Amino acid sequence: MESLKELYKIGPGPSSSHTIGPKNAALKFKKMYSSATNYRVVLFGSLALTGKGHLTDVILKETMKPIPTEIVFTHKFIKENANTMDFFAYKEGKEIGYMRAYSVGGGTIIIEGEAITETIDVFPYNSMMEIKDKMVSSKISLVDLVCSYDLGIKEYLHDVFIKMINCVDRGIKAEGIIPGKLKLERVAKSIYQDALQLVDKGNGISEKNKLLLTAYAYAGAEENAAGGTVVTAPTCGSAGIVPAILYFYYKNRQVSEEKLIDALIVGGVFGNLVKKNATISGASGGCQAEIGTACSMAAAMTAYLMDCDIYQIEYAAEVAMEHHLGLTCDPIMGYVQIPCIERNGVAVFRAYDAAIFGRHISNFRRNRVSFDDVVSVMKETGNSLKKDYKETSKGGLARKFKNVFKKKKEK
Repeated sequence: MESLKELYKIGPGPSSSHTIGPKNAALKFKKMYSSATNYRVVLFGSLALTGKGHLTDVILKETMKPIPTEIVFTHKFIKENANTMDFFAYKEGKEIGYMRAYSVGGGTIIIEGEAITETIDVFPYNSMMEIKDKMVSSKISLVDLVCSYDLGIKEYLHDVFIKMINCVDRGIKAEGIIPGKLKLERVAKSIYQDALQLVDKGNGISEKNKLLLTAYAYAGAEENAAGGTVVTAPTCGSAGIVPAILYFYYKNRQVSEEKLIDALIVGGVFGNLVKKNATISGASGGCQAEIGTACSMAAAMTAYLMDCDIYQIEYAAEVAMEHHLGLTCDPIMGYVQIPCIERNGVAVFRAYDAAIFGRHISNFRRNRVSFDDVVSVMKETGNSLKKDYKETSKGGLARKFKNVFKKKKEK
């Protein structure tokens, strides 16, 4: 598998596949053809259908500055990938360069005609079964196993940790309307203030703690929706879940930064397994690939912070994904706002509950479904979903809202 540095990427929201990926591709193309007098970018499939709501055109023009750039949206799907973009460079009216790029999720890009050299595998294990076998045979912890291959990862994750904490900090202080036609109000600050008024009557996940987790998840998701700097975990659309757990244990449970960075490593392994063996792209696998994966990562982190063993941690991650199977990606009007922000909040609860399952229920009956099994099924489910339910805003809640919006305009 790749380094966790390729999973946890720092960049602008609201979508890793629609903003970070295109930005990376644009930077590469701009460097190749820096002498151009103007550029043209053609967006296909999901990038075209939800590009406006995801600010794809904005990030491309910003990245290409000061060279003027034309953005063209076409709803045609390219079979190789739903997030395809063609770049053209011109000099004094003559085409001097062309590049086709695919945004495959989590900010990662693939360039057509080039060997996939964007990343290299540093971790020789590609399944949870292989990882557990190695842990047992070598009598080594998961964190130490990862660090023995992924050199410098703790130093890198220190910056990730700071960026996640800062993102939630900004989100629970911010007010106003999130940019876009939905005119959606930020509510993380209000939820947070409401939570502070409650009396915590126990050490468990009380109503107060649940509201705090909600506030933190909303804070991260609202920052992302507003185009703020976030960390993919594993994507921008799901970037509120892992930071919410991190922030809660850091601010409300006083867990050390060192322990929390180790938790990021544990969660990252499960995210990387999904990325390697299925997909983390909503345009390819539906929202189960984004929210479902983030929930698995957060569940594994929480179980680790509860001092669970590797079997219990895997149990938690599997339960979290299993109960997101089939979740569609249907952002209303193409914005990463409804239902995306609320899904981040709901998934935090599910992650915590899944960790409780792993910690306790695993003692009474071994889970028949492994994490490898559920990832395989998630991939099959994603392949079976209609395109309307894979980040096109043509199905599900997006279609329902479009009809309602149309009727309101007619009135």
